[in-house]
Amino acid sequence: MVPNLKFDSYSFSEHVYKSLALHKAPFLKSLHLKVKHERDASDVGIWIGVAFARKVRQLILSVFFMKDSFVRFPSVLCSWNDTLVFLKLKHSILLNFPSRICLMSLRKLHLHYVMFNDEESVCNLLSCCPRLEDLIIRGSYVDVKTFTIDVPSLQRLIMEEDNLVERDGGRYVIKAPSLKYLKMSGFVGREVLLIENSPELVEAEIIDIYNIANENILVFLTSAIWFCLHLSPLEVILRFCTFLS
Repeated sequence: MVPNLKFDSYSFSEHVYKSLALHKAPFLKSLHLKVKHERDASDVGIWIGVAFARKVRQLILSVFFMKDSFVRFPSVLCSWNDTLVFLKLKHSILLNFPSRICLMSLRKLHLHYVMFNDEESVCNLLSCCPRLEDLIIRGSYVDVKTFTIDVPSLQRLIMEEDNLVERDGGRYVIKAPSLKYLKMSGFVGREVLLIENSPELVEAEIIDIYNIANENILVFLTSAIWFCLHLSPLEVILRFCTFLS
């Protein structure tokens, strides 16, 4: 198996091409790309395509562009993949999945301040990972009215928003019957925060959640063994060894 490959530079297309071309092994353990110059944007899809062709197991893509500039993640590569186990996408990345995909082996998905094109893209990504267990979502998605997480296999979920600015509406719906750990923080001014029953939940942290028009957080948390509640602006913190036993 090929060792980890990591590239971090302001302009590094030639180095990436050479490194990927030199490695002829059938499997690539991991590829970590940090793209900091827009001149490299057109090559990102090619690099990821080569990584998928080498059956990459872990892929980390971080893009740091100026405001309103994005790299479009090549969704066509995800139509069928059975080798990718861990995927992390950060910052100036646009996710557009107009049709259903299939990431058969994906177990960990971390999304940090990326942008979804629409609600359909959210569903087509999250609902087509049958083995997904660990999901982290950081950042706001102002272009998505309803953000639905429907993942039966999900065991660990972290969702964090920037609570410095109150949002006007927006719905979050979580359907994760196998969920064991949940952390939510920074949700302000949402229209709906709906969490369906998660009977296997063991630990939950709910921090800085307020001004939600319609929510059911406390109802769904009845199965939690360890529970931390911090709801601003009341500044109340409750910790229970057993919640509603």
